[in-house]
Amino acid sequence: MRRTKAEKIGDWILVLICTGMILICVLPIVNIASRSLSSGDALINNRVLLWPVEFSLEAYGTVFQSQRYVDSLIFTAWLTVAGVVLSLIMTTLCAFPLIFDNLPGKKFFNTVALITMYFGAGSIPTYLLIRNMGLLNNPLVLLLPYCLSVFNMILMRSFFYGIPQSLREAAEIDGAGPLRILTKIYLPLSVPVIATLSLFYAVGRWNGYTDALWFIDDRKYYPIQLLLYYLLNNAAALETAQQEGFTPPGVAEAVKSATVMFATVPILLVYPWLQKYFIAGAQLGAVKE
Repeated sequence: MRRTKAEKIGDWILVLICTGMILICVLPIVNIASRSLSSGDALINNRVLLWPVEFSLEAYGTVFQSQRYVDSLIFTAWLTVAGVVLSLIMTTLCAFPLIFDNLPGKKFFNTVALITMYFGAGSIPTYLLIRNMGLLNNPLVLLLPYCLSVFNMILMRSFFYGIPQSLREAAEIDGAGPLRILTKIYLPLSVPVIATLSLFYAVGRWNGYTDALWFIDDRKYYPIQLLLYYLLNNAAALETAQQEGFTPPGVAEAVKSATVMFATVPILLVYPWLQKYFIAGAQLGAVKE
């Protein structure tokens, strides 16, 4: 079928919009990468835009020589993996029972879960609860309070609804219990939504720092994003830069950019591996109910 001139113009407009959106997302990352690979003099004189000027790896050397950054990155990686595993277990155990029509109190549980999406206790009651539970300055405070997202639970429940009920009924006739049905039928068929939720939880945990800012005082439990938060807020001052070992102001600027890349690149590398599952999981889980 021959396309009309208006349709071709519409396609070009769409291409231009998509290209503009891509540039808006990519150019800041390119600029930060260029700044991290430039000399301090080039940064002081504002000569760096989209390409490194006077190429230098000094900033990355400073970052990798600092044991604090390396330890923080390792701790954040461990925290992310543990958080994803725990969150997927909690999400699955919460979503699976809610697909059974004969579950006692099903409507009540669904309603309570939905209420938590619209109403929260607030920062002060949350802090008091965490303190009374003895979780202050405890790495578990970065895992347990946020191990379940109701939105993600609803997404997984919706995906479970899309799996033919006849499979479950056939397994029940053969004598399989709920746990066996979950592990042998539902989970193997739910790879797209599991990958999607893994990405959601991993990005949320990797980029999270407010919980550590509120509940953690011990530096050895600082995730990389909290370390980056303090660096970006304090390293601009010469006194703080000297305390951190970044004596020249230009080097301090380069180290800030290198630290941003240091904290951003690992999670970006996860996206290509999960992209196909992410698209499938988001589409299927969003339309099934």
